[in-house]
Amino acid sequence: MLDSELSDLANARLLNAKDCLLQANALLNVEQYKGVANRAYYAVFHAMRAALALEGFDSKKHSGIIAKFREAYIKTNLFNVEIFEIISTLFRVRSASDCDDFYILSKEEAIKQLESAKMMVVEIESFILGSNLNHPGA
Repeated sequence: MLDSELSDLANARLLNAKDCLLQANALLNVEQYKGVANRAYYAVFHAMRAALALEGFDSKKHSGIIAKFREAYIKTNLFNVEIFEIISTLFRVRSASDCDDFYILSKEEAIKQLESAKMMVVEIESFILGSNLNHPGA
């Protein structure tokens, strides 16, 4: 793929991430806290895929996306190591919310998940915008 195509793909994935944040906000307003956790995680998942699009990488597995994001951006100090802890927490809470019949997510925890996701999407978006500026043909 050309740099411009990768940039377009990254931007499309960022839009998906932002849509998930809007959905999470809407679910929070109707007290659907498990749904908030799901959409918050997917916002970050799509944001990570957006960043990885710049590398020409994708995976059908969540573990593949997370591992590659960690390798490409966390281990190289492009993102702070605390970001990985946030990703891990979002994944764990989303998995429990979606799969554990008796898992209860409080409003406070749902808000925390959403705020973490918003922060991550903003950071990844800033990184992508900076990357696009460094590639004028993109």
